[in-house]
Amino acid sequence: MISRLNRVLDTFIGKIERAESLDPIADKLSAALSKPLSPAPMRSILSGTPVGHPAHPAMVLVPVGSWLSATYLDLVGGTDGECAARRLVAMGVVSAVPAALTGANDWMYTSGAERRVGLVHAAGNYFALGLYLGSWTARRRQRVGLGKALAAAGSVTVTLTGWLGGHLTYARGVGVDTTAFEVVPSEWTDVFSEADLQPDEPVLVHADGVPVMLVKSGDELLAIGDRCTHRGGPLHEGTFKDGCITCPWHGGTFRVSDGQVIEGPPSRSEQVFEVRIRYGSVQVRRADEPGVLRGNPVS
Repeated sequence: MISRLNRVLDTFIGKIERAESLDPIADKLSAALSKPLSPAPMRSILSGTPVGHPAHPAMVLVPVGSWLSATYLDLVGGTDGECAARRLVAMGVVSAVPAALTGANDWMYTSGAERRVGLVHAAGNYFALGLYLGSWTARRRQRVGLGKALAAAGSVTVTLTGWLGGHLTYARGVGVDTTAFEVVPSEWTDVFSEADLQPDEPVLVHADGVPVMLVKSGDELLAIGDRCTHRGGPLHEGTFKDGCITCPWHGGTFRVSDGQVIEGPPSRSEQVFEVRIRYGSVQVRRADEPGVLRGNPVS
């Protein structure tokens, strides 16, 4: 039974991921959203940059929690729970706006299969929003039975779209730090020749296969992960200015001295490496890493 359900779901999601017919719709929607969501402060806030994690997963808790709680009251609350259920539906509708904005911001930086699944995920959520808005309207007009039915349909819809959102995160890695499983050597490792370093010119080096961005800034020699934590963009190809590197793909900016995000859409900081020069050779090693998964070999 479990394997059969898993197989059915895999087939279902596979059809969405390969549905190239969705691409024209996605492209038009992306173009329409690009201008209002492009200002740097807006982009950073919607990405969750200030708090260090993507904002969308947290923002959906309020509308989904409110709506499912309303359905629970519809089932067991009787007439005493009708007023509370109506207010919960309303709170879900209002809180769905910031949840939708953060989701649209994340979706803007996807492509291919992820973009197609994200489009269906969003369409389902907007359909659920319409159902709950209709539920609230019906309840206000004393058509409680209709309101409950619309809310029940909304609950089924947000459950399905929530599964799609989980697939995007856990199966496709959208919103996950792209460097989470890079295994960096703990011992000093030769990566570059000191004689080849040019001031303020980032270079790509590899420490046991892990891409590292190396740059000489003034009297300092700095090294951070080369793959942007947002979508894996090559930081060494970006713009280095005032001690910061800007990703060439989506414009995320990191301070190289400590890896901190200065401007979104990345929400996670870059890994910083210890660096030194020995006998004309630049060496790097990982800083203290308390995590377990990052320390296990995965390649």
